[in-house]
Amino acid sequence: MAHRVGVDIGGTFADFCLLDEATGALSTLKVLSTPATPGAEVIAGLQGLEQRFGIGPDAITWFTHGTTVGVNAVIQRKGIPLALFVTRHFRDVLELARLKTPDPYHLLSRRPPPLVPRERVLEVDGRLLADGSEAEPLDAASVEAALAAAEAAGAEGIVLALLHAWRNPAHEHAARAIIAARRPDLPVFCSAEVWPIIREYERTVTACVHGHVQPRVAHYLGSLQAALKRAGVQAEAMVTKSNGGVMRAELGKTRCVEMLLSGTAAGAIGAGFVARQAGVARAMSLDIGGTSADVAVILEGAPGYGTGERVGDFPVYIPTVAVSSIGEGGGSIAAVDALGRLTVGPESAGSTPGPACYGRGGTRPTITDAMCVLGWIGHGELGYGSVTVRRDLAEQAVDSIAAALGRSREAAAEAIVQVAVSGMYKEVSKLAARQGVDARDFCLMPFGGAGPMLGGLLARELGMREVLVPATPGVLSALGGLIADIRNDFLETVYADLDAPSLPGLLASFSRLEAQALRWLREEQGFSGEAQLLPAAEMRYRGQSFEIEVKLRPEWLAAGDLPAMADAFHQAHEQLYGHADRAAPIQAIALRMVAAGAVPIPRFPEQERVSGTPEPIGETAVFLDGASRRAPLYRREALRHGHRFAGPCIVLQEDCTTCIPPGMSGEVDRFGNLRLGTAAPPPTTKAPQGARV
Repeated sequence: MAHRVGVDIGGTFADFCLLDEATGALSTLKVLSTPATPGAEVIAGLQGLEQRFGIGPDAITWFTHGTTVGVNAVIQRKGIPLALFVTRHFRDVLELARLKTPDPYHLLSRRPPPLVPRERVLEVDGRLLADGSEAEPLDAASVEAALAAAEAAGAEGIVLALLHAWRNPAHEHAARAIIAARRPDLPVFCSAEVWPIIREYERTVTACVHGHVQPRVAHYLGSLQAALKRAGVQAEAMVTKSNGGVMRAELGKTRCVEMLLSGTAAGAIGAGFVARQAGVARAMSLDIGGTSADVAVILEGAPGYGTGERVGDFPVYIPTVAVSSIGEGGGSIAAVDALGRLTVGPESAGSTPGPACYGRGGTRPTITDAMCVLGWIGHGELGYGSVTVRRDLAEQAVDSIAAALGRSREAAAEAIVQVAVSGMYKEVSKLAARQGVDARDFCLMPFGGAGPMLGGLLARELGMREVLVPATPGVLSALGGLIADIRNDFLETVYADLDAPSLPGLLASFSRLEAQALRWLREEQGFSGEAQLLPAAEMRYRGQSFEIEVKLRPEWLAAGDLPAMADAFHQAHEQLYGHADRAAPIQAIALRMVAAGAVPIPRFPEQERVSGTPEPIGETAVFLDGASRRAPLYRREALRHGHRFAGPCIVLQEDCTTCIPPGMSGEVDRFGNLRLGTAAPPPTTKAPQGARV
């Protein structure tokens, strides 16, 4: 029998989804992540799948996995030390960046230091013009001098980001050849090959992030491939990408920047699949893990896409699923600062030692500990038996906050939760305002290990009347990687007017992109199914500083239909900004082609409808809104399509706990999702006085 496995590695747990291709049956598992030995949790999980479900490595026909190795290396700045070679007089490209204050409301905010310090940014002679023509040939002696200086400074890799390389990469290629002749062992990264975008800072910082993590990620992927082979997995390893697709792990060794945000992207893809299946047209996914909470807007079952997403301190200008970090995770640590203010995060307990209630040596209070003290969690094992919750340890940890605030234990625990939820409320409100949407018009879809625990509370604050908790919320990111298409983005910067004289050149560029896309899909990925090619263009009115992405139709390109392309831009501009100037000339700055090869989508069996209220397995006291009340406990596997229940109540399952606050009622749909709603205006829980939100 054939089985597909998807893996997502987070800060606290590694999540596994096992899909039986014949029956559509889905089995799931969590194991604690091992940050000190990346990849060990993958092998431990495969062993767990065999022990629990009897599925050996030889039965796995598809293996895809997302990892945080690259993003953690950027956040912690633990990649290789780089030198950056730039055109003379452009040494400060990283220092100047975009001259933006990180936080305009914080007068003392400072930009983080660049990934490559100024002393390792070295200038070379040679100059290309904006049209790609050569004004001054590349000076080999200056490249050799820069190489000597880089070696003396301890650089273990070189990034080449020369002026106008997006138009003509000849100087970067020539510099690489000079370096390779003298140091063939030294990694060299050309910015025009990483992502050939027009703006110098954006292209340079993206190439630097890629070069910083590439050796570490390549080593990790190589070790993973070897470990899978030793374990008996014959399927070729695939890795999830920031754009919501997957690619061969072998290719990931050289395209590391494309998989930095793979975990968050896979979660949004999984949420989109659930939204389509459940018939939810407007959803807002809420992925809360051990360290962070992330939100994506999903329309008609598809998340949005964008560029410039931040990885640690740095923007990365490659296409990614548009996911925004809005707050803290279940393992985020609460503390009282010197001014007596209660703060939550950003520091996280991670998996080692983890929240205090995990009994793994943690003593500092976390959001998870606060929910345990309030009675919402701790009524069963977590993480498929990998964690036994100890309320006594959670109480000891929260008592330190209670003493500092002069509150009771329960009041202090609720204050921790209120601060966390208030922070999420603020960030979701800002995100909705930026995107021109009203959160109250959306269905909240919480997932991740802590998403269902806090999702109902956030929905109350936002006034969202519908919440959908997927059938396997704790491992939805792993499911997203399992069902993601083989996908890649191709770009050519053209900087041309959208008019008849430029049309032949634009169509020729699209033809080149199509050939590249098909070659990548067929030859590099070995995909033989039906290919989907999605053209787009980054366009703007002449004179504007920035462009917007406009989706195009293949038939417009085949017919050379300029009016249709222009009308698509006008409509996109009007939707985004509220106006359009249909008489103004348009520029196409860059052309894009997305190549996608669909993998088989599982068809999960539907449940037969029953009626009535499920039988609780017990009852417990919970503390919320300043008062204690009784809440029934339900087992998720006992809930069937048509079962109804009302909050406050708690739904227990092996991968997470769903907390349903008072005022919400729910029903199980035919796919086993929990559909929660509220008919009355939600109560407003303000953050405690003195809290930082």
